[in-house]
Amino acid sequence: MEKIIYIADDDDNIRNLLKSFLEREGYVVYAFPTGDDLLNKFTINPCDLIILDVMMPGRDGFFILKEIRKISNVPIIMLTARDSDADYIEGLNLGSDDYFTKPFSPIKLTTKVKSIFNRLESTLGTSGESNNVESSNELSFADIIINKKTKSATLKGDDLPLTPNEYSLLSYLIIHNDRAVPRVELLDKIWGYETEIETRVADDTVKRLRKKINNSDAKITTVWGYGFRLVDKSTKDEA
Repeated sequence: MEKIIYIADDDDNIRNLLKSFLEREGYVVYAFPTGDDLLNKFTINPCDLIILDVMMPGRDGFFILKEIRKISNVPIIMLTARDSDADYIEGLNLGSDDYFTKPFSPIKLTTKVKSIFNRLESTLGTSGESNNVESSNELSFADIIINKKTKSATLKGDDLPLTPNEYSLLSYLIIHNDRAVPRVELLDKIWGYETEIETRVADDTVKRLRKKINNSDAKITTVWGYGFRLVDKSTKDEA
């Protein structure tokens, strides 16, 4: 099935450039001059991935991101001309999956889109899975259960809303709960960065995920200078 991508950017050149690059990869692309136009379209016909500029006429990209996250966990990549830590953190906290600062390489962005789709379509693998895996379609740890078929999660029996990156990160930590997972490994497996780069995306996603599972018997501990590990709160040697 063809993947559908929505782009919102008030710059005609950027919209057309991205549309051209993505269509060459076989994606169906719809481009909009404002976030409001994209949101209106999305509420009627959802897509598979969104590329969203921050500064646009009408309501800005952060507002649109927040509105979409109320109804969907579709992957969202933010674009901005402002290379600001505050923008970066706000976008991630609102649930964006990645962040590109203008000017950016359309080739790199296209590669990132392909990486996101490959990650979402692939199963996280069965090698190294622990005894907490109850079936091929289910992962569990403490009071958290993940349904790999529906890509949904529950905590103590209640729905646990997760963005795609949060879902992938939590699933990966459950599968590999017998060890600490290096930060560089998470950047590779979850975000598709082949080499370690200067980014806080892993740390910020862990921070958001910790808040969502705060009432869980499971806890994500930090192995300082290395990475993270999922442990039971009753474990005495938490980091």
